[in-house]
Amino acid sequence: MLTGQQRSHIRPGLEVDIVLKQDQRTGKTTRGIVKDILTNSPTHPHGIKVRLQDGQVGRVKAIIGAANS
Repeated sequence: MLTGQQRSHIRPGLEVDIVLKQDQRTGKTTRGIVKDILTNSPTHPHGIKVRLQDGQVGRVKAIIGAANS
């Protein structure tokens, strides 16, 4: 399983686990499909920031794979 620290590993349509801003203390993850990539740099130590299709924004902790659609 890939971590979300490399921008090149993430693209719209992937299923990922993200940590929302309000969940950073607990580390609770939320699963969803990437809609937009918000981080411009090629890497980020805490994960690339993305917007999910449902509008939630957070940093990618794990890449699950292609969406089942």
